[in-house]
Amino acid sequence: MTDREWTAVRPLLPVPGWLRGRGGRPEAYCHRAVLDAIRYLVDNGIKWRAMPADFPPWDRVYAFFRRWRDHGLVREFHDRLRARARLMVGRDAEPSAGVIDSQSVKADAVVGADSRGFDGGKLVNGRKRHVVVDTLGLLLGVMVTAADTGDRTAARVLLKQGDAHHRLALVWADGGYTGSLVEHCLAAFTLVLAIVKRSDDMRGFVVLPKRWIVERFFAHLMRTRRLARDFERRATSAEAMIYWSMTLLMTRRLARTRPQPA
Repeated sequence: MTDREWTAVRPLLPVPGWLRGRGGRPEAYCHRAVLDAIRYLVDNGIKWRAMPADFPPWDRVYAFFRRWRDHGLVREFHDRLRARARLMVGRDAEPSAGVIDSQSVKADAVVGADSRGFDGGKLVNGRKRHVVVDTLGLLLGVMVTAADTGDRTAARVLLKQGDAHHRLALVWADGGYTGSLVEHCLAAFTLVLAIVKRSDDMRGFVVLPKRWIVERFFAHLMRTRRLARDFERRATSAEAMIYWSMTLLMTRRLARTRPQPA
Protein backbone atom coordinates (compact mmCIF):
# COMPACT_ATOMS: atom_id res chain seq x y z
CA MET A 1 0.00 0.00 0.00
CA THR A 2 1.07 3.55 -0.57
CA ASP A 3 1.28 5.92 2.38
CA ARG A 4 -1.93 7.58 1.21
CA GLU A 5 -3.72 4.20 1.14
CA TRP A 6 -2.44 3.29 4.61
CA THR A 7 -3.66 6.63 5.97
CA ALA A 8 -7.16 5.82 4.66
CA VAL A 9 -7.09 2.18 5.79
CA ARG A 10 -5.59 2.38 9.27
CA PRO A 11 -8.60 3.90 11.11
CA LEU A 12 -10.90 1.24 9.62
CA LEU A 13 -8.96 -1.82 10.83
CA PRO A 14 -10.56 -3.98 13.55
CA VAL A 15 -8.84 -3.33 16.88
CA PRO A 16 -7.01 -6.40 18.31
CA GLY A 17 -8.27 -7.74 21.63
CA TRP A 18 -5.02 -7.09 23.48
CA LEU A 19 -5.32 -3.37 22.68
CA ARG A 20 -8.81 -3.37 24.21
CA GLY A 21 -7.54 -4.88 27.44
CA ARG A 22 -9.12 -8.28 26.75
CA GLY A 23 -5.87 -10.20 27.07
CA GLY A 24 -3.94 -12.11 24.46
CA ARG A 25 -0.46 -11.78 23.04
CA PRO A 26 0.49 -8.68 21.03
CA GLU A 27 1.07 -9.40 17.36
CA ALA A 28 4.67 -9.82 16.31
CA TYR A 29 4.28 -8.11 12.92
CA CYS A 30 2.93 -4.77 11.82
CA HIS A 31 -0.58 -4.90 10.35
CA ARG A 32 0.57 -2.97 7.34
CA ALA A 33 3.22 -5.59 6.49
CA VAL A 34 0.72 -8.46 6.89
CA LEU A 35 -1.95 -6.69 4.82
CA ASP A 36 0.60 -6.00 2.09
CA ALA A 37 1.54 -9.70 2.06
CA ILE A 38 -2.07 -10.86 1.66
CA ARG A 39 -2.75 -8.24 -1.00
CA TYR A 40 0.38 -9.35 -2.86
CA LEU A 41 -0.75 -12.99 -2.77
CA VAL A 42 -4.26 -12.17 -4.02
CA ASP A 43 -3.11 -9.79 -6.74
CA ASN A 44 -0.27 -11.94 -8.10
CA GLY A 45 -1.70 -15.42 -7.54
CA ILE A 46 1.29 -16.95 -5.74
CA LYS A 47 1.27 -19.90 -3.35
CA TRP A 48 1.38 -19.27 0.38
CA ARG A 49 4.79 -20.91 0.66
CA ALA A 50 6.11 -18.73 -2.18
CA MET A 51 5.72 -15.56 -0.11
CA PRO A 52 8.69 -13.25 -0.84
CA ALA A 53 11.24 -12.76 1.94
CA ASP A 54 10.37 -9.05 2.12
CA PHE A 55 7.13 -9.97 3.88
CA PRO A 56 6.59 -11.73 7.23
CA PRO A 57 6.90 -15.56 7.19
CA TRP A 58 4.17 -17.21 5.14
CA ASP A 59 2.79 -19.25 8.05
CA ARG A 60 2.29 -16.07 10.13
CA VAL A 61 0.56 -14.36 7.22
CA TYR A 62 -1.68 -17.39 6.67
CA ALA A 63 -2.52 -17.51 10.39
CA PHE A 64 -3.63 -13.87 10.14
CA PHE A 65 -5.68 -14.63 7.01
CA ARG A 66 -7.29 -17.66 8.67
CA ARG A 67 -8.15 -15.75 11.86
CA TRP A 68 -9.77 -12.91 9.93
CA ARG A 69 -11.65 -15.42 7.76
CA ASP A 70 -13.02 -17.49 10.65
CA HIS A 71 -14.05 -14.53 12.80
CA GLY A 72 -15.60 -12.48 10.01
CA LEU A 73 -13.04 -9.69 10.38
CA VAL A 74 -12.25 -9.53 6.68
CA ARG A 75 -15.91 -8.85 5.90
CA GLU A 76 -16.09 -6.26 8.68
CA PHE A 77 -13.01 -4.51 7.29
CA HIS A 78 -14.40 -4.73 3.75
CA ASP A 79 -17.78 -3.29 4.76
CA ARG A 80 -16.13 -0.33 6.48
CA LEU A 81 -14.14 0.39 3.34
CA ARG A 82 -17.29 0.14 1.21
CA ALA A 83 -19.17 2.58 3.42
CA ARG A 84 -16.27 5.04 3.24
CA ALA A 85 -15.99 4.63 -0.54
CA ARG A 86 -19.72 5.30 -0.98
CA LEU A 87 -19.62 8.38 1.23
CA MET A 88 -16.65 9.70 -0.73
CA VAL A 89 -18.76 9.90 -3.92
CA GLY A 90 -21.77 11.40 -2.19
CA ARG A 91 -23.84 8.24 -1.67
CA ASP A 92 -25.38 6.92 1.54
CA ALA A 93 -23.24 4.44 3.44
CA GLU A 94 -25.89 1.73 2.96
CA PRO A 95 -27.25 1.07 -0.56
CA SER A 96 -30.91 0.88 -1.52
CA ALA A 97 -30.45 -1.04 -4.80
CA GLY A 98 -28.19 -3.78 -6.08
CA VAL A 99 -27.54 -6.34 -8.80
CA ILE A 100 -27.30 -10.12 -8.35
CA ASP A 101 -25.56 -12.62 -10.62
CA SER A 102 -23.23 -15.62 -10.59
CA GLN A 103 -19.94 -16.64 -12.18
CA SER A 104 -18.71 -20.19 -12.77
CA VAL A 105 -14.94 -20.72 -12.59
CA LYS A 106 -12.75 -23.77 -13.00
CA ALA A 107 -11.48 -25.33 -9.80
CA ASP A 108 -7.97 -26.51 -9.07
CA ALA A 109 -7.20 -30.11 -8.16
CA VAL A 110 -7.06 -29.22 -4.44
CA VAL A 111 -10.83 -28.51 -4.47
CA GLY A 112 -12.60 -31.60 -3.16
CA ALA A 113 -15.54 -33.34 -4.81
CA ASP A 114 -17.81 -32.21 -1.96
CA SER A 115 -17.59 -28.55 -3.00
CA ARG A 116 -17.26 -28.74 -6.77
CA GLY A 117 -19.66 -29.58 -9.57
CA PHE A 118 -20.32 -29.24 -13.30
CA ASP A 119 -22.18 -26.26 -14.71
CA GLY A 120 -23.94 -27.64 -17.77
CA GLY A 121 -24.79 -24.21 -19.13
CA LYS A 122 -21.25 -22.80 -19.03
CA LEU A 123 -19.54 -26.22 -19.39
CA VAL A 124 -17.36 -25.50 -16.36
CA ASN A 125 -16.21 -28.06 -13.81
CA GLY A 126 -15.57 -26.16 -10.60
CA ARG A 127 -17.28 -23.66 -8.36
CA LYS A 128 -19.77 -20.85 -8.73
CA ARG A 129 -19.54 -17.39 -7.18
CA HIS A 130 -22.91 -15.86 -6.32
CA VAL A 131 -22.67 -12.13 -5.61
CA VAL A 132 -24.78 -9.07 -4.92
CA VAL A 133 -23.22 -5.68 -5.72
CA ASP A 134 -24.47 -2.12 -5.34
CA THR A 135 -24.91 0.31 -8.22
CA LEU A 136 -21.26 1.36 -7.90
CA GLY A 137 -20.13 -2.22 -8.42
CA LEU A 138 -19.05 -2.68 -4.79
CA LEU A 139 -19.65 -6.03 -3.14
CA LEU A 140 -22.59 -6.45 -0.75
CA GLY A 141 -22.54 -10.23 -0.31
CA VAL A 142 -20.91 -13.34 -1.74
CA MET A 143 -21.47 -17.08 -1.49
CA VAL A 144 -19.27 -19.74 -3.14
CA THR A 145 -20.89 -23.08 -3.99
CA ALA A 146 -20.38 -26.01 -6.31
CA ALA A 147 -20.87 -25.04 -9.95
CA ASP A 148 -23.98 -27.21 -10.28
CA THR A 149 -25.90 -25.16 -7.67
CA GLY A 150 -28.82 -23.33 -9.22
CA ASP A 151 -28.91 -19.55 -9.19
CA ARG A 152 -32.39 -19.40 -7.68
CA THR A 153 -31.46 -21.81 -4.88
CA ALA A 154 -28.37 -19.84 -3.97
CA ALA A 155 -30.18 -16.49 -4.25
CA ARG A 156 -32.59 -17.44 -1.47
CA VAL A 157 -29.66 -17.89 0.92
CA LEU A 158 -27.61 -14.98 -0.39
CA LEU A 159 -30.43 -12.44 -0.26
CA LYS A 160 -31.28 -13.58 3.26
CA GLN A 161 -27.74 -12.61 4.23
CA GLY A 162 -28.50 -9.22 2.72
CA ASP A 163 -30.80 -8.44 5.65
CA ALA A 164 -27.80 -6.62 7.12
CA HIS A 165 -28.34 -4.01 4.42
CA HIS A 166 -31.63 -2.77 5.78
CA ARG A 167 -32.09 -0.10 3.08
CA LEU A 168 -31.85 -2.60 0.22
CA ALA A 169 -35.22 -2.51 -1.54
CA LEU A 170 -34.52 -3.28 -5.22
CA VAL A 171 -32.27 -5.88 -6.86
CA TRP A 172 -31.86 -6.35 -10.61
CA ALA A 173 -31.25 -9.85 -12.00
CA ASP A 174 -31.11 -11.72 -15.30
CA GLY A 175 -33.58 -14.25 -16.66
CA GLY A 176 -32.08 -17.07 -14.60
CA TYR A 177 -33.76 -15.71 -11.47
CA THR A 178 -37.35 -15.75 -12.71
CA GLY A 179 -40.12 -17.91 -11.29
CA SER A 180 -41.19 -18.22 -7.67
CA LEU A 181 -38.06 -16.41 -6.48
CA VAL A 182 -39.62 -13.05 -7.36
CA GLU A 183 -42.62 -13.67 -5.10
CA HIS A 184 -40.40 -15.18 -2.40
CA CYS A 185 -38.19 -12.07 -2.24
CA LEU A 186 -41.19 -9.78 -1.96
CA ALA A 187 -42.83 -11.85 0.78
CA ALA A 188 -39.77 -12.87 2.80
CA PHE A 189 -37.43 -9.89 2.42
CA THR A 190 -39.75 -7.06 1.27
CA LEU A 191 -37.44 -6.86 -1.70
CA VAL A 192 -38.34 -6.18 -5.33
CA LEU A 193 -36.48 -8.49 -7.72
CA ALA A 194 -36.53 -6.82 -11.15
CA ILE A 195 -35.69 -9.10 -14.08
CA VAL A 196 -33.68 -7.54 -16.91
CA LYS A 197 -34.12 -9.83 -19.90
CA ARG A 198 -32.28 -9.95 -23.20
CA SER A 199 -34.70 -9.65 -26.12
CA ASP A 200 -34.81 -12.37 -28.76
CA ASP A 201 -33.90 -10.04 -31.63
CA MET A 202 -30.56 -8.99 -30.09
CA ARG A 203 -27.43 -10.06 -31.96
CA GLY A 204 -23.88 -9.93 -30.70
CA PHE A 205 -22.71 -7.98 -27.66
CA VAL A 206 -25.29 -5.62 -26.19
CA VAL A 207 -24.92 -3.67 -22.94
CA LEU A 208 -27.99 -4.42 -20.82
CA PRO A 209 -29.23 -1.93 -18.21
CA LYS A 210 -27.79 -2.52 -14.72
CA ARG A 211 -26.47 -5.99 -15.58
CA TRP A 212 -23.24 -4.51 -16.93
CA ILE A 213 -22.40 -3.39 -13.37
CA VAL A 214 -22.02 -6.91 -12.03
CA GLU A 215 -20.21 -8.01 -15.20
CA ARG A 216 -17.65 -5.27 -14.57
CA PHE A 217 -17.33 -6.60 -11.02
CA PHE A 218 -16.53 -10.09 -12.33
CA ALA A 219 -13.97 -8.56 -14.70
CA HIS A 220 -12.22 -7.02 -11.70
CA LEU A 221 -12.12 -10.39 -9.94
CA MET A 222 -10.50 -12.02 -12.96
CA ARG A 223 -7.77 -9.36 -12.97
CA THR A 224 -6.61 -10.54 -9.54
CA ARG A 225 -4.71 -13.68 -10.47
CA ARG A 226 -5.56 -15.67 -7.36
CA LEU A 227 -9.20 -15.56 -8.50
CA ALA A 228 -8.65 -16.44 -12.16
CA ARG A 229 -9.27 -20.01 -10.99
CA ASP A 230 -10.49 -21.36 -7.66
CA PHE A 231 -7.42 -22.57 -5.77
CA GLU A 232 -8.95 -22.73 -2.29
CA ARG A 233 -9.70 -25.98 -0.46
CA ARG A 234 -12.52 -24.38 1.53
CA ALA A 235 -15.37 -22.33 0.12
CA THR A 236 -15.01 -19.88 3.01
CA SER A 237 -11.42 -19.21 1.92
CA ALA A 238 -12.63 -18.55 -1.62
CA GLU A 239 -15.16 -16.03 -0.27
CA ALA A 240 -12.45 -14.36 1.84
CA MET A 241 -10.23 -14.02 -1.23
CA ILE A 242 -13.04 -12.16 -3.00
CA TYR A 243 -13.36 -9.76 -0.08
CA TRP A 244 -9.60 -9.17 -0.11
CA SER A 245 -9.70 -8.54 -3.85
CA MET A 246 -12.32 -5.84 -3.36
CA THR A 247 -10.24 -4.16 -0.65
CA LEU A 248 -7.56 -3.65 -3.31
CA LEU A 249 -10.04 -1.75 -5.47
CA MET A 250 -11.51 0.34 -2.68
CA THR A 251 -8.25 1.39 -1.03
CA ARG A 252 -7.06 2.68 -4.40
CA ARG A 253 -10.26 4.66 -4.81
CA LEU A 254 -9.98 6.11 -1.32
CA ALA A 255 -6.39 7.14 -1.95
CA ARG A 256 -7.20 9.12 -5.08
CA THR A 257 -6.88 12.85 -4.81
CA ARG A 258 -10.21 14.53 -5.36
CA PRO A 259 -10.26 16.79 -8.40
CA GLN A 260 -10.25 20.47 -7.52
CA PRO A 261 -13.24 22.52 -8.78
CA ALA A 262 -12.46 24.83 -11.68
